[in-house]
Order: sequence, then structure tokens, then C-alpha cells
Amino acid sequence: MSPHDAPAGQAVGTAAGVGPHRTVTLLGSTGSIGTQAIDVVLRHPDRFTVEAISAGGADVAQLAAQAVRLGVRAVAVAHASRSDALRAALVDAGARDVEVLAGPDAATELAGRGSDVVLNGITGSVGLGPTLAALDAGSTLALANKESLVVGGALVKERVRRPGQIVPVDSEHSAMAQSLRGGARGEVRRLILTASGGPFRGWTPEAVKAATPEQALAHPTWSMGPVVTVNSASLMNKGLELIEAHLLFDVSTADITVVVHPQSVVHSMVEFVDGSTIAQASPPDMRLPIALGLSWPERLDPVSPPCDWTQATAWTFEPLDEEAFPAVRLARESVDASATHPAVYNAANEQAVAAFLAGRVRFGDVVATVERVLDAHEGTPSAGLTVEAVVRAEAWARARADEILDRR
Repeated sequence: MSPHDAPAGQAVGTAAGVGPHRTVTLLGSTGSIGTQAIDVVLRHPDRFTVEAISAGGADVAQLAAQAVRLGVRAVAVAHASRSDALRAALVDAGARDVEVLAGPDAATELAGRGSDVVLNGITGSVGLGPTLAALDAGSTLALANKESLVVGGALVKERVRRPGQIVPVDSEHSAMAQSLRGGARGEVRRLILTASGGPFRGWTPEAVKAATPEQALAHPTWSMGPVVTVNSASLMNKGLELIEAHLLFDVSTADITVVVHPQSVVHSMVEFVDGSTIAQASPPDMRLPIALGLSWPERLDPVSPPCDWTQATAWTFEPLDEEAFPAVRLARESVDASATHPAVYNAANEQAVAAFLAGRVRFGDVVATVERVLDAHEGTPSAGLTVEAVVRAEAWARARADEILDRR
């Protein structure tokens, strides 16, 4: 299922950006990933036609404007109460013949309609349904919704119908996929997952625990949504990415090393058995991995500016402080514990982050709550994993996390 299994790319010197025209369904179109994906698509109208888009529904005016600009045939909103407002916004924007779907399963229906590529940019484990639907329909899944793979695990992997059907859009996993093309699977020694370190790099464990929402949202490198930004501050995001890398590339968590790279230029690396390490480097710009997710294995031209090798520069790498940031350790433990522990890891974190952003608990309570919920979870073996089992585990984890958070 790894992009490593896809065919090799172009030879040096051949024209870039020449490839098949692809239809696209874009889920989460009004978010950070979605808006940057639209920018990529509009730069390459000869390569992509967007058939459908979806969003939560908080900003129907933006969604309607996107629908008109892209000329889509269908638009979905997750909140059914926003359907009338969306229809009115579409009429105001001049789009009268666009199909409107609404409700929690609307994005899943769009994902299953068989576009060449489904880009899943939804935030959170609610992206699992669309992920499974896209795979079942035979579409290439450009996956920015790491949570659906983390919580679905074996369920997602068993739905894959061909090598390379899932193409990662996270910058780290895109970097790994690109670097893995430099050697055979049996030649890989380990994956090296880079982390910016977030806004609290170098802070003491006590200072991290007392951090405010404003401090957690001040990421030094990336501009992301609030949940992902807080996850980056706690390195919970890196724990989720470790689980995702384990599942995408069939590499043991023991063979995935996390290193802190504050400049965020080397997006991840692959170390081979002969001692060689191949890294993918580019200035931090999510349009590059998004473009690769849409066009894999070809590269588009242009996408983003490259590194400027005429200027003096320095890149640094540091070991992860697991005392201050225990989220990565918990991720490894959750993979080893059971098939549903990763889902519990993610669900408990989502509840704790919401409580933190609402000012109900301290930053240090987020990961501490996740650890307590994981310790209490009995788990389900891989052989017994079903969608229903994942849903039950998530519901239990959210309820248990809320109990713990309410007592803090």
C-alpha cells in the first residue's frame, strides 16, 4: 500500500508536469490543506478537474465561492443545519445547478463516487468513513487526514486495492515516500521522522505543563488549524505521524526515530543498511506534498520555490526530549498494546485539546489525560477489529477523557 510501490518517476532532464488529466474530490476544502490544494489545482488546469468539494459548513460563503471558481458538480456540508444556507450562498454566487449533500455521511458519499483522486483534508477521526469509501471506490487516496489511518489501522490497510493507492500528504510522510524511491524495501534500516519541536522546544517539563493556549498556538514554522497546532506543540502530532508511518510503510515503530529539526527544511529521511541516508528537503510549504498527492508519481511544475543554495545556511538536528514531550512514547506503546489503542490515543487527545483550548485545563493535562485513558483501555486484537469496534473504543475514550478532565 506504500507509495514506495509506485513506479519510478521521470528521468533527469525530461519535462515535468506532463501526465494524465485527473478528476479530484476535495474533502475539507475550506481548511488549510483544502485552500492550498485549490491553489495547486488552479495553477494546473490542464491536469485536474475538481468534481466535488466538502467542508464542515461554518463558512458557506467561502464554500460556495470555491464551488463556482472550480466549477464543481457537488458540494457537501457535514452539518445538516447549514444546507439551506449553503444553497442560498450558491445561488448568490451564481451556481444554481450544484448538487448539495448534507449531514455527517455527506463527505463519505462524495468520497465513494469514484474520482481519480480523493484528497482527504478533513481534521480528526471523522475522516475514517471517507477514507474507506475512497479506497473501496478504487480512487487514489491523497491522505492528509492522518487520524483515519491511525484509528482505522488494519481496517484501512485491508481496503487497499493496489500498490500506491494511498499517497501521503503530510510533509513528513511525503518526504519518506520520495526518499524510499532511492532503494529497495529490504535495504531500509530505519525511518527518521523530523519534528520542528514546536513553540516549546527547549522548555523545561514544568514550563511546558503551564503553557497557555496563546503560547501553544504560536507555532514558529507552520500555519495550521488550532487542533493541529496544539498537537504540534505537545508533539502529539508526531506521535500520530509515527503511527501513520508504521502503517503506511510497514516499518516497526522501533525502527522509526524522531529527531528535532527546528528549521523544518528536511521533512524526513530514510536510512539504508549500507549507512546511506536519503533526505527530502524544501522550504516549508504544504503545496509541495499536496501537489505530489494529486499527481503521484509525477511532479508538477511549478509548485513552490526550492531551497536557495547560493546563500549560506545551517540545519540543526537534536534528540527528542521525551521527558518534556512524552506523546511519542505513548504512541509507540499504543501500537504495541492493541488494535484499538491508537484510536483511543487519538480520541482522548481530541477531547483534551478541546478542553485546553476552551481554557478548562492546563496544557500539561492534555498528554497526562491521554496516558490515563490508555492505561485504562482493555483493547481489541487486530483479528477482531471492525468499524464498530473502533467507534466503540473512541466513544469510550472520549467519555473516559471527559471524566478525567472534569475532575482537573
